[in-house]
Amino acid sequence: MDVHDKLTRSYNMSKIGSKDSKPEMIVRKFLHGHGFRYRLHKKELPGNPDLVFKKYKTVLFVHGCFWHAHQDCKYFKLPDTRKEWWEVKLRSNKERDIKNKKALSDQGWSVITVWECELKPGFREERLNQLISELKRSGRKSVF
Repeated sequence: MDVHDKLTRSYNMSKIGSKDSKPEMIVRKFLHGHGFRYRLHKKELPGNPDLVFKKYKTVLFVHGCFWHAHQDCKYFKLPDTRKEWWEVKLRSNKERDIKNKKALSDQGWSVITVWECELKPGFREERLNQLISELKRSGRKSVF
């Protein structure tokens, strides 16, 4: 059962943006502080990646666990109301993610995904340091 009435829930959901989310800002601030430079939300690339590292020929998506239906994640729960609608919506989000990742790979881009749950306290430092390694590895691939 939802803790909000229908109007309040609708308003809350309408205010959720796709850019500059808290998880995205954590990643951006960390990487910038470690000397990485990037472009934001390049519309000409499939999926409008959150961060684009041209030097490394790598794009990064910061996915919310709910909106991208992160499988086996404790932060993803299908809503109890309008279940069928949400199943279709979230399935189409996942299918679009797969299609965009393939299109980017076909264009020669390396694709990294960081999940919202990986940025929770207790996991954040390890994931962000791992991200640096992933970027450096992808950069070596694009040089040759």
